[in-house]
Amino acid sequence: MSPAERLECLTLVREAIAAGARKVLVCELIGVDVRTVVRWETTPEDGRKGPISKPANAFTAEERAKVLEVANSAPYANLPPGQIVPTLADLGIYIGSESTFYRIFKSENLLVHRSKSQPRKHVKPEALMAIAPNQLWSWDITYLRAEIRGMFYYLYLPMDIFSRLIVHWEIHDRESAELASEMITRACEKQGVKRGQIKLHADNGGSMKGATMLSTLHWLGIVPSFSRPSVSDDNPFSEALFKTLKYCPAYPEGGRFESIEAARLWVEKFVYWYNFVHLHSGINWVTPASRHAGIDQAILDQRKVVYEAARQQNPARWSKQTRDWSCPYIVELNPGRSSKINTNTSSQQAS
Repeated sequence: MSPAERLECLTLVREAIAAGARKVLVCELIGVDVRTVVRWETTPEDGRKGPISKPANAFTAEERAKVLEVANSAPYANLPPGQIVPTLADLGIYIGSESTFYRIFKSENLLVHRSKSQPRKHVKPEALMAIAPNQLWSWDITYLRAEIRGMFYYLYLPMDIFSRLIVHWEIHDRESAELASEMITRACEKQGVKRGQIKLHADNGGSMKGATMLSTLHWLGIVPSFSRPSVSDDNPFSEALFKTLKYCPAYPEGGRFESIEAARLWVEKFVYWYNFVHLHSGINWVTPASRHAGIDQAILDQRKVVYEAARQQNPARWSKQTRDWSCPYIVELNPGRSSKINTNTSSQQAS
């Protein structure tokens, strides 16, 4: 601790004692031993000098250099001391103990990945934007529990990020890239998506990155985008949708479905409610179907008229402007990096 820090601690202790506090409790609160404070009070300067000589068994500069040479050589560059020392012993060579290796590594800042053993760095996905429906989709798979413990049904569910519309859904008894590729093909046919029109974001699951799925996306002209491994925030729209689904008051008590047919019947009702009845907070409280069909602005304009009429009738109740009922024009996925949008799709939508 520096002299200035010692002086600051002593000042705090003295002020606290003057105010009626006990020295032991004050020292415990600031994290300093009482005997240390007493020593500071009697001897302002730190008289400790530390070791005055090196241990007799300390490594010489040549021995340290030998350790570093071996550790950074090709056969051992990717190995920790726990593997280097036994390997050398098998060859009849002893340079130093594992603790010595670790101590030297620490002093040379080598307790990190050396050579080509650098871990893979996962960069945040590229930011994407949508300014119209059927430009940017997000999809994921969630488990629906069956009555039989340990058995699940798998809900495949893509959504349009701009309008929040559930564009398609399917429930199967297993999770696979083949089923995912068939599902996304049917979704594109259902929505009339043209080649090169949409980008599709998903997480890093095997069904999303399987060879069959990727080849299908290539065949459909869909540009894939993926989350980082184990980072659910990279796919926030699908995660939020699944939370709405499973926290819905109508969700089966106990969260279990009697059969796959029962699961499909329930999800069908949920999707209708979500698309055509549910007022979504992210799109200024209109339904996803209204947003997808392009009639949301008319609804919001009508609300603005109602609010303006209410303000004129009772102006004293309005200290500021009326509520903002404007329509969000741009929706971003994973903002932060340079955002990109499908310009081909923009021209198609404009035409």
